[in-house]
Amino acid sequence: MEKILHSSLAENIRNGGFIYAPGVYDLISAKIADEMNFDAIYMTGYGVVASNLGLPDAGLATYSQMVDRVGTICSQTRTPLMADGDTGYGGLLNVEHTIRGYEKAGAFAIQIEDQQFPKKCGHTPDRPVILLKDMVNKIRVAVDTRDSKDFLIIARTDARTNYGLEEALKRAEAFAEAGADILFVEAPESIDEMEKIARSFDQPLMANMVEGGKTPVLSTGELKKLGYQIAIFPVLGFLSAGQALKSAYQGLQSSGSTSDLSVDLYNFTEFSKLMGFEKVWDFEKKWASADVDDEK
Repeated sequence: MEKILHSSLAENIRNGGFIYAPGVYDLISAKIADEMNFDAIYMTGYGVVASNLGLPDAGLATYSQMVDRVGTICSQTRTPLMADGDTGYGGLLNVEHTIRGYEKAGAFAIQIEDQQFPKKCGHTPDRPVILLKDMVNKIRVAVDTRDSKDFLIIARTDARTNYGLEEALKRAEAFAEAGADILFVEAPESIDEMEKIARSFDQPLMANMVEGGKTPVLSTGELKKLGYQIAIFPVLGFLSAGQALKSAYQGLQSSGSTSDLSVDLYNFTEFSKLMGFEKVWDFEKKWASADVDDEK
């Protein structure tokens, strides 16, 4: 079933279809998003590092930590997962290992970027990139390593911030020639720049909508009209959850009670069902009956 979904989604993208994905960063966010029938979900590196390690997205998470999270999310959800693969976690041999690991873990697509190590969040300053030929070779290795063409390679360049838009466009063109399925020019700083990116390529393009980041946050309709085919909203989940938690904890601190919070709470029974407690209850009922039968 997973392979059928991946194949269908890959074909949709190749045929010019538009998809958008909310960011997920842990199993609660992934399960909630999975219930909502999005075309895809996106595992954000920023969110995973923050939720798992409590640290900034600055090259501090290892391949093992990230691929473990990919596998766990994929095992608990049905929606195809696009996953942040940072720089491939090293050189060409590391990229080969990363591609195999992410594909085996169940991801639908992996995003690899051209930053120097240690990499940083794409909407923070000072992000130098590796030599273009080195990134091109990473993409070639990625394309050659994957078992299925329906496991898509998203090639991201972070060159815009330090080196300007023209350098970013040159790199994206080289990534396309190297076989990348989706091009991702990170952190354009205006709608005009986004329009220029969209005019420059026939290849599927990804837009990164980061609330509070460098790029204008547009609607899916506006992005589609510009010529983008994939939109991710990676920080929406953890920023909204963080604000809700802060407000709820402040309410408890100020009143000493949770009976009059200004924050809407997820219904406890429904949340328990989301986490799979219905299966536990059914299991217990089944085997409680078995115990009675044995006594007879």
